[in-house]
Amino acid sequence: MARIVGLLLAAGQGRRFGADKLRQPLADGTPVAVAAARALKAACPDCIAVLRPEQDELAGLIEAEGLAVIRSNAARDGMGHSLAAGVAASRDADGWLVALADMPRIRVDTHLAVVGAIAGGAALAATIFAGLRGHPVGFAARWRDALVALEGDEGARSIIRRNTDLLHAIETDDPGVLQDVDTPADLAALG
Repeated sequence: MARIVGLLLAAGQGRRFGADKLRQPLADGTPVAVAAARALKAACPDCIAVLRPEQDELAGLIEAEGLAVIRSNAARDGMGHSLAAGVAASRDADGWLVALADMPRIRVDTHLAVVGAIAGGAALAATIFAGLRGHPVGFAARWRDALVALEGDEGARSIIRRNTDLLHAIETDDPGVLQDVDTPADLAALG
């Protein structure tokens, strides 16, 4: 069986939110990042969260959900660095399911669909909702070196953009694949 590692990217600065958005409570009181971690962990038992070194409280919350936490100094320089750190920490994986900690409404079955596509042999997999590509995204092990070399804040978009012919698109009715929390209004809209 393929070993797909879930990567929760949780090192963002939250500048547009004006506070630590990942610890903000959803309507049920669950912190944003904890909700994202739970859904990822339910679909992918082997999970790593990438945080900045100073995120001690968030690290404790995520570790309590059963995810391994790694700290990356370079993560403050952008999502590419966070993704590279997560892949480097799990080099022996057969693939990765990449989720963002500020997207707490992605359903478990959506994560499972991406895991299934990568485990089934897809080179790249991503969700599509209402014609728009969303998260999470999946990468087969063939992208290991390219992922470890990522820098900046673009994440892996460049890999996907250059390889759309290899992308396994997963149509979903899950609006959570497009719903991220960047502002207090975004959080309020999640209910």
